[in-house]
Amino acid sequence: MTQPPRVAPVKDRFYARTFALVTCLVLGLALFKIVQPFLGPLLWAIFIAFLLYPLHVRLAARLRGKPQWSAALLTVLTFVVIIGPLTALSAAFAAQVGDLLQIVQDKVAGQTTGNVLNLANVPWVRQGLDWLNNTLDIDLAQLQSWITQASKETLQSLASLTGKAFIGAIGTVVGFVLMEFMLFFFIRDGGEMIQTARELIPMAETHKAKLFDHLAAVTRAMVYGTGLTALIQGVLVGIAFLLASLPSPIVFGVIAALFALLPFGGTGLVWGPAAIVLAAQGRWGWAIFMLIWGAILVSLVDNVVRPMLVSGRANVGTLTVFIGVLGGLAAFGAIGLFLGPVVLALIIALVRFRLEMRRAEVAAKALSAE
Repeated sequence: MTQPPRVAPVKDRFYARTFALVTCLVLGLALFKIVQPFLGPLLWAIFIAFLLYPLHVRLAARLRGKPQWSAALLTVLTFVVIIGPLTALSAAFAAQVGDLLQIVQDKVAGQTTGNVLNLANVPWVRQGLDWLNNTLDIDLAQLQSWITQASKETLQSLASLTGKAFIGAIGTVVGFVLMEFMLFFFIRDGGEMIQTARELIPMAETHKAKLFDHLAAVTRAMVYGTGLTALIQGVLVGIAFLLASLPSPIVFGVIAALFALLPFGGTGLVWGPAAIVLAAQGRWGWAIFMLIWGAILVSLVDNVVRPMLVSGRANVGTLTVFIGVLGGLAAFGAIGLFLGPVVLALIIALVRFRLEMRRAEVAAKALSAE
């Protein structure tokens, strides 16, 4: 007679699970310490491989089922597409940042009480200045000095931030080489890695499929909808600055692309002040051009192109993008621009799936009770 399987005592199962949990935590910590020195290149390799995976599947089929050749071609293509434009943009950005800061320093040095920035010539401002002088002992010269110095420091901080976000995306040469090396393997073996991860998730197959589809849709919506839209808007603002002969079009184009990710203000925080500067210089024609260009053409990209790019994909909430972009940028660097919103969207998706499962269980119990 076959003996029934022996059931482990509750105490033994507790210690076994505790040991397994502690082992996983120790191994996880050790794994993080191992990959931490090249975490940036690793995340970029995973991200780019994920975006290129649909193309890899089609290309591998054309190459008669040779995924290694497809992965090699896509890795070389990534190198050609990224390294050339990014190197040129980095050099131009650095040069224009230096020119822009020199212009600001010259403006500060040449500031006088009789130039165009003399606020005392504005009647309604005069009353406020008199109140500041009589109440807080702050005169016009001090106020102008603070404004110009704050403008200089703000501009320098923005230029540094956008430089790290867009130009410093890849990092050092060593980081780029590591990213390219890992990219080949993630493209070639990415399908098997995803399948293994799916099998390890303790969730029903239908829910796992829905979760992975939602994550893929969110990632591509973030890249094609939010990221590509911001890039196009930044290019348009840079072109407007170039046409209007304003300084540092590349710098302000990059800043506009970053501001396009914000849920309020957006690129208007760049082309709006530019129009004011043009009007203050007496260049009314170019000021009107900047307003029309920004309000119609640049805004048209956000209102028309973004829905077209996101069509058929999961839309990402404005608050999710805002918190994810800023928090992700601070936590992970340039890759955080995309990783932050995706992580938040994944957390929201997990919460929603759990709620759906609970509602389904409640509905099933209600039906069985009837």
